[in-house]
Amino acid sequence: METRDCNGTLLADGDNVTLIKDLKVKGTSTTLKRGTVVKGIKLTGDPDEVDCRVDKIKGLVLRTEFLKKA
Repeated sequence: METRDCNGTLLADGDNVTLIKDLKVKGTSTTLKRGTVVKGIKLTGDPDEVDCRVDKIKGLVLRTEFLKKA
C-alpha cells in the first residue's frame, strides 16, 4: 500500500513531515502547532495513518491528511 501526504507525495519510513494544522492530542493538554516538524515517521498498515514520536508523546498516530513531506 502507498501512503501519501496531503499533497499526494509518497511517504516512506524515516521521512520528516510538517503539520499543516493545529492538532489537539487526546488524553493530554498538549496541542501540536502548525509547522511542527515530526522526524522519523513509521508507516502503519493503514495508508491514512502514520506512527510517530513528538517531544514527550510516544506512540502518537497522525492522519496523513494533516501532514506534508518536509
